[in-house]
Amino acid sequence: MSCLSVSCSAVIVLFGAVCSVFIFCEYLIYYAAILQCGWPGIDHGSPASERSADGQPEPEVLRAMVLSDTHLLGAVGGHWFDKLRREWQMERAFQTALALLRPEVVFILGDVFDEGKWSSPKNWDDDVCRFQKMFRHSSDTELVVLVGNHDIGFHYEMDWFKLQRFEKAFNTTSNRMVTKKGVNFLLVNSVALHGDGCPICQSVEKQLYTLSRDLNCSLLQNSESSIIREYCQDAWTYPSTPPIILQHYPLYRVSDAGCTGRDAAPPEERHLLFREKYDVLSQEASHRLLQWFKPRLVLSGHTHSGCQVLHDNQYPEISVPSFNWRNRNNPSFILGSFSSSGYGLSKCFLPEESTVIALYCSTGASLLFFLFLLPLVHCLWMRGLLRCLILCPISKHKFL
Repeated sequence: MSCLSVSCSAVIVLFGAVCSVFIFCEYLIYYAAILQCGWPGIDHGSPASERSADGQPEPEVLRAMVLSDTHLLGAVGGHWFDKLRREWQMERAFQTALALLRPEVVFILGDVFDEGKWSSPKNWDDDVCRFQKMFRHSSDTELVVLVGNHDIGFHYEMDWFKLQRFEKAFNTTSNRMVTKKGVNFLLVNSVALHGDGCPICQSVEKQLYTLSRDLNCSLLQNSESSIIREYCQDAWTYPSTPPIILQHYPLYRVSDAGCTGRDAAPPEERHLLFREKYDVLSQEASHRLLQWFKPRLVLSGHTHSGCQVLHDNQYPEISVPSFNWRNRNNPSFILGSFSSSGYGLSKCFLPEESTVIALYCSTGASLLFFLFLLPLVHCLWMRGLLRCLILCPISKHKFL
């Protein structure tokens, strides 16, 4: 076998190996990660299990997927390759999750875009088109998007134009109640809960007050009190169950010091104090939300890290990590099974970027080794063997 044929064979084998690694890292790795995830059952300690034990029909279960902080890069910031890479990763992860898990509804908890707060009309339209391509879905799945500070700006940057542009793009209002299978999801524009009387803040607080009145009247719809009946006579009726609050900003907490787990903030960042109205809601706004709605669960984003907090010893909150590899090495999302009287949550971790980089680096090193060293060694060995065959008879003749 000639050196040329050996080199050609090595190139073919190595090309096949590189293609296999590429297909695994860019396609199959998402299946390998998400196949380990599954829908949680309703907590057996919840009232739902009591109802089924009494012989009553079990409530319908809604399967919802919750993710946050996708941060699609815009025209101003970020390198083109960074934008291309992150969007490809999120698209493959999202589409794989839809194919394997088939959620009925997907909630995105704000900061859909990275530059929405200053995007020009043209750049905004381009960003929306890219988002719709990445997060495309069938009619069997509903996509519900909440507003974040990077979508319309922090409180001092937001205005009616940015807010209405966002609402038009996603066919939504920033404050509303979404009810599915007897479960009330309260969508909150937490960016506007600044409490300083700004026009958007006043509008949002008025909407929330009306929603709290309607919901509380729904919980008291069987009351025989004439005062309550008169107060609630024109109220909108919702299922009589406490809501699940969805918003971008977390409720007030001092820091992430009590947060643990694979998706928690790095140890060196957990004790950094949060700033009210910037990192978390103010104490006043948080207290008002909890007292008005008395939620059974709060889901939030913004911090890019996971955390579980219990407010006032009765209101659980879960901060959902960022879905973008640009913000963390191990993005994840929440899988929730919700019914009118119980819920169950599980976390689905996506492939770690360090794993993908390690696979590509090891493949590259192996490629260099086999491509340049093995053919050289083989050729040297063949030449040495040929020289031995030629010289050995001569040496034997001289010896005799």
